[in-house]
Amino acid sequence: MTPKQKFITQAGLDKLKEELEYLKHTKRREVAQRIRDAQELGDLSENAEYTAAKEEQANTDRRIMELEDIIRSVTVIKKASRVEDVHIGTTVEVENTEGQKFSYTITGSNEADPSAGMISNESPLGQKFLGKKVGEQVEVTTPKNVLTFKILNIS
Repeated sequence: MTPKQKFITQAGLDKLKEELEYLKHTKRREVAQRIRDAQELGDLSENAEYTAAKEEQANTDRRIMELEDIIRSVTVIKKASRVEDVHIGTTVEVENTEGQKFSYTITGSNEADPSAGMISNESPLGQKFLGKKVGEQVEVTTPKNVLTFKILNIS
């Protein structure tokens, strides 16, 4: 079974690379210094600072490996010059049946932030929007009800 392809915007990739550089070149040094300082305090078996610093080192290294894996395996979303339907990387403006308007940018799961209007292509709403055109309606079933949206614009 092949892993599901993951998508990311160039801005999202840049943000991940920035975090990776910070962790590798700044955070690792800070944690290493904390470990050295804690070692100077003596008995490591009862040294809470040493234990905390070692745990932080492990967490930092784990995040570095995770970021390297993500960066290595994602596909950068290319912005199309002409947009005819909703796809990853587009922003879709919709209106619900109560007349409320919303704007959602379809992103990969690594960048999703629903509170900021960035929804994953893997989310129920994101999946329903994919491939739709201006004027089409989308129905999404939630645990509480069915939501209906009309697509007003795609950019």
